[in-house]
Amino acid sequence: MDTPQGIVLLDVTPGLEGEFDASFLERTDHPVVMCHGPEVKMLCPLLGGEGCSKFEMAHGVVFKFDLDRPQHRAILRRYRDLARPDLPIRALVEPGQEVRYADLLVDIEVWDHEPTAADLDGFAAEVEAADRNQ
Repeated sequence: MDTPQGIVLLDVTPGLEGEFDASFLERTDHPVVMCHGPEVKMLCPLLGGEGCSKFEMAHGVVFKFDLDRPQHRAILRRYRDLARPDLPIRALVEPGQEVRYADLLVDIEVWDHEPTAADLDGFAAEVEAADRNQ
């Protein structure tokens, strides 16, 4: 079965999903698949070598985990390492993290604010372009 076009993986800490308006992406025909990360004291399957079906079907990733946590940085690094070159990845960061983790954020667009409609529209356009390249 083919994966629907335009799927966006939204990585967000449990309880914070309401702080990201996924409805904009859904209204522009980009279904959003939510990931809350691994349970406490559990390893993300992507880091454990098991793979991640949510990441594998994603046509774009919005990452809103806490980069101050080592496992969250490892997940973002793994996404960057495994992603197709045209897979758009955005990271929402807290103040100062874009400097502290600059080496990790190379080749990843950083949002240091809740994304605006213009930010999301630009991201959606990149997802659509990546879909056309598949």
